[in-house]
Amino acid sequence: MLLIKNTQIIDGTGQPSFKGDILIKDNRISAIGNFPNQKAEQIIDGLGLTLTPGFIDCHSTSDHYLTLFTNPSQKDFLLQGVTTIIGGQCGSSLAPLLYGSLKSIRKWADPDQINVGWVTLAELKSVLRRLGLGVNFTTLVGHSTIRRDLIGEEIRDLTDSEMDIFKNTLSNSLKEGGRGLSAGLGYSHSKNVPYIEIKNLLAVLTKYKGVYATHLRDERGGLVESVKETIQIAKESKASVIISHFRPILGWENQFREAKDLIDANLNKANLYLEMNPFNASVLPIYTLLPAWAQHGGLENMLAIISQQRHRVRILKELGNSEINPKKLIIAEARDNNSIVGKNLKEFSENRGLNICDGLLAIMEITRMKALFLHQNINSELLKEALFHPRALIGSNSASPKDSPALLKPERSLNTFTQFLKMAAEKGVRIEKSIQKITSSPAEIFGLEKRGTVKEGWFADLAMFKDNQMVNVIVNGQIAVQDGKITDNLAGLPI
Repeated sequence: MLLIKNTQIIDGTGQPSFKGDILIKDNRISAIGNFPNQKAEQIIDGLGLTLTPGFIDCHSTSDHYLTLFTNPSQKDFLLQGVTTIIGGQCGSSLAPLLYGSLKSIRKWADPDQINVGWVTLAELKSVLRRLGLGVNFTTLVGHSTIRRDLIGEEIRDLTDSEMDIFKNTLSNSLKEGGRGLSAGLGYSHSKNVPYIEIKNLLAVLTKYKGVYATHLRDERGGLVESVKETIQIAKESKASVIISHFRPILGWENQFREAKDLIDANLNKANLYLEMNPFNASVLPIYTLLPAWAQHGGLENMLAIISQQRHRVRILKELGNSEINPKKLIIAEARDNNSIVGKNLKEFSENRGLNICDGLLAIMEITRMKALFLHQNINSELLKEALFHPRALIGSNSASPKDSPALLKPERSLNTFTQFLKMAAEKGVRIEKSIQKITSSPAEIFGLEKRGTVKEGWFADLAMFKDNQMVNVIVNGQIAVQDGKITDNLAGLPI
């Protein structure tokens, strides 16, 4: 047994905090109260600390970057109080795999670095259970993952028989614990997916009360139309719909305001949520900087396009007319080219005697389109306001990789939840409400049973902190962070 004594408890429901002790037996909260004479194998003195449910990251990309396998402790999340992460975002998930392919994650990671020993979601969960995880992991089902397995790199509508296979695959995955469906409508393979295809899939989704998370078709000039489409599908399907990484991109602030007003006007008719994080930088797969017409087919096809002189001339001209700020594009990852990680596009280009447009194409070529940029492209003031929208959910949109010179970690990997709590305190938001937003609210939305609340009989996922610094973190009743340091316990579960 584990006994936590003399701590200030915020239970996650939004109710006022109270002082007390918590007794943990196995992986559950056994009792809450005052137990001055209770004995236990382990005792944590919580005097001066605040205890809350472990935080829930509504948008993790640890599956996209395969760090569930390469860094199973997921320490970057634990050290900010996160005990559960939700993957399978933006259309890409690790399962189900019709043919054992992880092509849909190639924009983020190299699938060849792991052996794929699963096909179904149930089989993936078995693999992760054997591997061991520092945090709990659950996933949405990736629309692009299934679609690309069905039709490869083709960009076309599905046939009736393909749609039947898709529906059956989705249904089976939801039965096996998938939390819903995600779509990456802003990416090249999904930009032209018809509305009716998503609507037909949501008819399956609603039978299992799953959520639908969408990376919008256009987050810039077409933002308003993309949000209108999302509102419409939320109304027609009656599903809980999450707009992934909803953000005010610089230069498109008016569209963001209009889109947000549209959402507010429809909250009584559509069950909509907005997922975001508190930082002003996006992570961009390098190919997304190409003009839309050149984002065609797989990465190999895009490389072929930029190598053809007639296409290259057109691309360079369009890049020259774009609003790229080379100082705000920082190389976060460059496959097999670690020496350029951390440099901005301007530095890279000048070092090679190139203008910024030629420099960008050079990075595409030397990394074979397998590079990521950090782009400081978000209006911080509008973002701060949106974070505290009543339907806002907090997601890091990040992974927890090993520390390495091959990767520049974005700040949101390290501090999304501690930064959110700091900003909430500065804004005067009652801490009980801030904690509710990152614990019981997402647990309810995603159907995470007996998690997200400090309650007798519920799983013992807990965070203990002082001044927004994590001191102790408990995952399924085991100490994962003790006195601010990671332990060797891999107590997380695929759920």
